[in-house]
Amino acid sequence: MNAQAGFGRRMEIVGLLADGEVHSGEALAAALSVSRAAVWKQVRALEDWGLAVQAAPGRGYRLDSPVELLDAARIRSRLMGPAAGRLRTLEVLTETGSTNTHLLQVPPVPAGRFDACLAEFQSAGRGRRGRSWVAPFGSGLCLSLGWTFALIPSQLPALSLAVGVGILRSLDEAGVRGASLKWPNDVLLDGGKLGGVLIELRAEAGGPAQVVIGIGLNVRLPQRVRAEIGAMGLAVADLAGDAGIAASRNALAAALINRLVPLLEEFETQGFEPFADEWTQADALRGLPARVQAGDTTIEGVARGIDADGALLLEAGGQLKRFISGEASLRPVA
Repeated sequence: MNAQAGFGRRMEIVGLLADGEVHSGEALAAALSVSRAAVWKQVRALEDWGLAVQAAPGRGYRLDSPVELLDAARIRSRLMGPAAGRLRTLEVLTETGSTNTHLLQVPPVPAGRFDACLAEFQSAGRGRRGRSWVAPFGSGLCLSLGWTFALIPSQLPALSLAVGVGILRSLDEAGVRGASLKWPNDVLLDGGKLGGVLIELRAEAGGPAQVVIGIGLNVRLPQRVRAEIGAMGLAVADLAGDAGIAASRNALAAALINRLVPLLEEFETQGFEPFADEWTQADALRGLPARVQAGDTTIEGVARGIDADGALLLEAGGQLKRFISGEASLRPVA
């Protein structure tokens, strides 16, 4: 069986188990027209996607929690206004290395249009500064948008901050309260990382600039994954466990796209200014002791917010130091 056929059979198993109920091996085998041994093999293969399947002796199999599978048609049907009118393609992939990489490999979109790509599972999801982004199958949103600016915006380094504002607007619509932003690209909830933004650029001097905006958002992380991340000393959050929100992933994906497309249009013409106040109000570290790692240099001080261009301001040694997004990462001082 080739890899694509294997993915297809695995997705059939996920589709049958997605309701979170117990399904007997016999019933699964009959539905798939395969042997019970083949069912067992495919169930075991779900571990490669980070899915936890419980085997109940004498009863069958069930997922630890239900999974709402992404559906391109359902997402597309919820797009409105500029998002509906400017869409070129919308893809939902079963598995990919990275949705950002996928969009960087397709022909750039014309200015004023956009591509959207989502994946149920990323095998090589990336965060900032080369870090990995852990997202088991169906546990969150792995969403990338491909967009072309006619000219490179002068405040392009602040785009990740503006996108963070768009994410908070979408979360607020979904009933999530208390989410905040940590410079330059983290979305927090109750101090844990709920999501993040990764922007990658493909441009020519003096010409159009293609950006791919990657968003990772935790919707419902398996408990074992939360425990693994916690064991690394990292705080994590998701919408189900920390916000108490049973969010539809399809509805949330559409809400994000609906917010981000007009945001990109506004950023192209007005820069970061329309989003600066909202970002400042959501700043998780403003006035707190903080540490900036810039290359091999570590600087400790007090976070003093951002300037008009979205650069981080850190008070250290009696001076106000300025850091541009993409050159430093910010960590709270323990």
